[in-house]
Amino acid sequence: MEIEISSVKMLYKHLIFCAVQRCRMSDELCRLSVKLTSFSRFALQLVRISVSDTGVGSKPEDYQYLKYRDDPTLANQWDGMISLATTSTSDSEIHNLNVNLKDSNSAGRLTKLPSTAKNGAKFSGTEVSISISKSLDDLLAEITCFLQKMILLKIPKVVMELLVCGDDPLSSQIESPILAIEGSSAYSPIESIESLKVGLKDYIRKHQTCFSIGENLKVGTGVANSSDSSQGNSQVVEAVVIINEMSELVHSSSISEQDMKTEILYFKDFVPCSIAPSSLDAFTSINWKSYGLALRSVADHDDSVMLEWENLAPDLQIHIAIHCYHRQVKQWVAESSLPDRNLARKAIKCALDDLKENNQGVLLSTRAIKTCDYAPDLAKTLAHLILSSNDLNFQEECCSLLGVQSQEVNMDNVGNCIREKIISVIGLNDRNSHKHKEAPSFLFEDDCFQKEDFMKEEYQEGEEAYNSLDL
Repeated sequence: MEIEISSVKMLYKHLIFCAVQRCRMSDELCRLSVKLTSFSRFALQLVRISVSDTGVGSKPEDYQYLKYRDDPTLANQWDGMISLATTSTSDSEIHNLNVNLKDSNSAGRLTKLPSTAKNGAKFSGTEVSISISKSLDDLLAEITCFLQKMILLKIPKVVMELLVCGDDPLSSQIESPILAIEGSSAYSPIESIESLKVGLKDYIRKHQTCFSIGENLKVGTGVANSSDSSQGNSQVVEAVVIINEMSELVHSSSISEQDMKTEILYFKDFVPCSIAPSSLDAFTSINWKSYGLALRSVADHDDSVMLEWENLAPDLQIHIAIHCYHRQVKQWVAESSLPDRNLARKAIKCALDDLKENNQGVLLSTRAIKTCDYAPDLAKTLAHLILSSNDLNFQEECCSLLGVQSQEVNMDNVGNCIREKIISVIGLNDRNSHKHKEAPSFLFEDDCFQKEDFMKEEYQEGEEAYNSLDL
């Protein structure tokens, strides 16, 4: 399948993608370097982008499927030439080639240059270089942002670095502060999803300036798998959803409109990428109301997908990261291969369910939220009934079941305790709504409530009463 190169940004992202896949196919610890070198040629200020890796060697045919778009903007920035140096462990030399993507004849694209002897050394690796006409500062900002997202994934067995140097031979190379070292002797989906969770937390801490970060982060994770029997491989989609509660110390005026939206951080085979338009309905098809959310729109802007909410509380922010990858890479994985849309949807729903299950009162359904609005009045009525009773034994038993100490018995304490229990039960039943065969939890636990006939009767009556509410 051909990949049409339509911009310089698309080109260097693709070169980094290929380097990552070569590292994944290697069994050794790999080094992945991106080097930017500014230089002058014919009074033009250019930047050479070199992407090198110590993974398995590249093959010339890996570049045959690239297609150059005949566009004036692209032509003014890049001449269509790619310089390639590559070798495998079994090779006795380093192969040097030039690839001219402007040549429509695939056979004439490749120009073999003199090879470099390895003198018996055993190593593998690839370096791919292009020269473009673009501001070094602008390019550095773009690639820095791109690699910062890559670091979020904490790629196993890969050391990444970004180097910048000028055309002065005496100038020193400056290592960018975004230097990540991740060494892992094994790779499994469990390690990957945990890395994605930790990486997203770190990403939020580094890039969040308005919201208070700390114990306020609530996390949910989900994984979906699809076996590909034809190739003996499987596709995995992982999702992490994090809700950040804003500190009360943060003034509402410091919250921008952008903070009320959710950017989807999307990754394909350990590299940030844009979401295919055909996959956008994975977000619109989710029943967000079952999580107390109302999706207003899904916008695709500048390679990023933004979810805009209608009813997101001003003290909350939602973060979502999705990673689609092939579990084993024994052969080349084409960047253009699309992930399963249904897998992405399933992984997100699993992450939302996980977050809801492990955090009481979070992501309650729209119906449960409306039901909770009745809790204060109901709790006040029950507290009044208990404390107005002339039966002191009844009062003591009720307060004991509520966990209110005798010296703390008053209308406010009893009412607040009942309200918390009501809301807790509503939340528990909301989380377990899909388990329709289970009876709902009760405010007070006692052996007499465990009788089977009584439970069935109470459950049926409660369900009918709940459904009859005009919500």
